[in-house]
Amino acid sequence: MVYVESPTATEVSETPDLEQLKSRWLESVAEGRPAEELEMLSRALNLAEGAHREQRRASGEPYLTHAIAVADTLIGLRMDSETLAAAMLHDVVEDSELESADIEAACGPGVARLVEGVTKMSAIPNLHDAQGRAQLKAESLRKMLLAMAEDVRVVLIKLADRLHNMRTLKHLREDKQRRIARETMDIYAPLANRLGIWQIKWELEDLSFRYLDPGTYKQVARFLDERRVDRQRYIDKVIATLERELTKAGVKADIKGRPKHIYSIWKKMRGKQLPFDQVFDVRALRVVVDDVPACYAALA
Repeated sequence: MVYVESPTATEVSETPDLEQLKSRWLESVAEGRPAEELEMLSRALNLAEGAHREQRRASGEPYLTHAIAVADTLIGLRMDSETLAAAMLHDVVEDSELESADIEAACGPGVARLVEGVTKMSAIPNLHDAQGRAQLKAESLRKMLLAMAEDVRVVLIKLADRLHNMRTLKHLREDKQRRIARETMDIYAPLANRLGIWQIKWELEDLSFRYLDPGTYKQVARFLDERRVDRQRYIDKVIATLERELTKAGVKADIKGRPKHIYSIWKKMRGKQLPFDQVFDVRALRVVVDDVPACYAALA
């Protein structure tokens, strides 16, 4: 799995012009896409706008901004046009009078099946609330794996949906924040890990940690901020050195560096009973190459 930076949601004002928003989004995805795919995405946008016209997010924004944000994350994962259209429409069957047949008529059977799959996964929160966590783990993973077996894109849409919900969680009541954060930590972050979507896993864990233990989260974040410039300078230096040496060795590689995320650092501090100043591996590098021989060459 190639390391992918997940983009932020499309920026909108508090009262966005939806026509401009739709137009800008379609322009942003137009490059390299056939005309028929762009037409299908336009129909999905219009269908989503109509279905959610009277609905607002807890932040006060039109619901369409959420649909676009979910699609934006999937663009970062280089997903196909059917997946983007389904992302636009992932809530319409559950939250409006539209039916699967309406989606199929507008966007085709592939998009309709994806939306159906996402709608079925909406039962997971009820399972989490109603049963103990030991039973939850086995049963919820079976439900998810069944959905994945049919089409893994269903799960990717659900993860992107949850990611944007977590990014905007501050607009909900504290009890809902904690319930959703717990569910995210127990179900969605491990699922992203299982699929190898590391950037989404890390962000889901950090956002969940922020609401489940805000005091500790802020403490670790403050420690990290105090050393952020030094950590980034070190990462940049090591990346430059690696790139130079790999070029000399004739190894083509993509090198990414990052400070470790807050939750992983806290887990290490807790597991090894270490104060923050004794946690030295707060940085990580990833070297992505084309094949196994190049991997061994890079290690050498």
